[in-house]
Amino acid sequence: MDDLLAEIDRCTRCAARLPHPPRPVVSAHPASRILIIGQAPGRLVHASGVPWQDRSGDRLREWLGVDAATFYDPRNFALMPMGFCFPGSGPRGDLPPRPECAPLWHQRLRAALTEVKLTLLVGRHALAHYLPVAKSSSLADTVKTHACSGARDVFALPHPSPRNRVWLAHNPWFAAEVVPKLQVRVAAELAR
Repeated sequence: MDDLLAEIDRCTRCAARLPHPPRPVVSAHPASRILIIGQAPGRLVHASGVPWQDRSGDRLREWLGVDAATFYDPRNFALMPMGFCFPGSGPRGDLPPRPECAPLWHQRLRAALTEVKLTLLVGRHALAHYLPVAKSSSLADTVKTHACSGARDVFALPHPSPRNRVWLAHNPWFAAEVVPKLQVRVAAELAR
């Protein structure tokens, strides 16, 4: 795992297409129990190098029912975005994750995470990559199908960005039904 993470850290595959020098942001350990696959680091995370260290991360930890110490222990959570580097900003927020990362790194990293029993897919890009049905379904339908169905190994989640407050307001069932199930499942996995 250390060699793989060091190799990821040295990656410059899409350097010419990034607004800043590459700074891959990923966290994992061979004993990680829960894998969170997000979108791509934002500007603040790029600056700090710490995954989910922003308001989106605050909300995600709230949804999970965990504190920062638990969240940032890589034996608990492996944190892997679709694109490992900040892709830059556009007129409507951050640009989509660079498409090079997932094919280059995901399979190898997931193969090294042999203790993961729960995967959380966070945001449209992760959902579309790992759940092909998400490409033709609404976000609400995808989240309901893969969070409320009782599936034990995958939770589909909207992105916890403050920009998604409208979606969350229009879908109160998420906080009422999905978040409690998610917290129970996360707590059970962490207690394992």
